[in-house]
Amino acid sequence: MMCADFKNLEKEVKDLEDANVDGFHIDFMDGQFVPNFGMGLQDLNIIRKLTHKIVDVHLMIKNPGEYIDLFVKENVDIIYFHPETDMHPARTIEKIKNNNIEAGIAINPDTSISTIEPLLNIVDKVMVMTVNPGFSGQKYLDFVNEKIDVLTSEDYSKKYNYQVFVDGAISPQKVNELNKKGVKGFVLGTSTLFGKDDSYTEIINKLRKVAN
Repeated sequence: MMCADFKNLEKEVKDLEDANVDGFHIDFMDGQFVPNFGMGLQDLNIIRKLTHKIVDVHLMIKNPGEYIDLFVKENVDIIYFHPETDMHPARTIEKIKNNNIEAGIAINPDTSISTIEPLLNIVDKVMVMTVNPGFSGQKYLDFVNEKIDVLTSEDYSKKYNYQVFVDGAISPQKVNELNKKGVKGFVLGTSTLFGKDDSYTEIINKLRKVAN
């Protein structure tokens, strides 16, 4: 939602709901972990009141475990955080899940799978960043595909029980390619959804077709 038209937020949410999006993805940034600032709790509160669909938050912040209670109060459905920013990521995952919220970890392009593998047996979602986090409008980093291949591989599917999502410069072509690999969902921004001539309904319908 960082790329949505906030001057007409209520209409944006309604139009996206009418387009049958699966949910709403909200980025939080602290200016430290990434060199930018994202949306605020007030934005989240408004969006949560406007929709009954899934609302997930992506915490690009330092020490995310200290702020989980704020997002629990907003009745979010999924919380993603970057484990390298947390002193006790397993404890943070446990805290999220104990509040009946799905726990997800986000993996930066340069984060190795080996550093997060100990957490894979306790998370619900893994969101792979295919751009460097913090800014919209970047190019897709193809080298991250190797990481996606591993996370969606048969070996890992047998070993763990998470779903893989991808965030960053997602085009219809990438939806088609990554869906075939086993990716379960995509975060859409300016590359495909926002600021286009086609309506949200037309865009989402096209994406669902290429994903089949």
